[in-house]
Amino acid sequence: MEDLTEQKCEACRVGAPSVTAEEIKELQPKIADWQIIDEDGIRKLDRLFKFKNFKDAIAFTDAVGAAAEEEGHHPRLTTEWGKVAVTWWTHKIRNLHKNDFIMAAKTDAIYKKYPQP
Repeated sequence: MEDLTEQKCEACRVGAPSVTAEEIKELQPKIADWQIIDEDGIRKLDRLFKFKNFKDAIAFTDAVGAAAEEEGHHPRLTTEWGKVAVTWWTHKIRNLHKNDFIMAAKTDAIYKKYPQP
């Protein structure tokens, strides 16, 4: 199977199928540092990224934002000194879609470009 970072998000519409339990078993190991959380009955992918300073945290936030805009799929980003929380889910279906796993993998790839604390 093609690496998640090489895949593109597909246009998603209301009623599109969310990932199945079997698909999650296949996809989650590829983004092992992400947690599946539940907020108000909506499954989401969540991860906290740590940085040495605010400059790197805000640059990372901008890079993830640019990638999100390019793919037309947007996360929740919370930036603080030395850390950025990223949460992916598909708003239109109020659940997880393969797009979320693709973008989580792309977010991981972006993070690798920054000095680790």
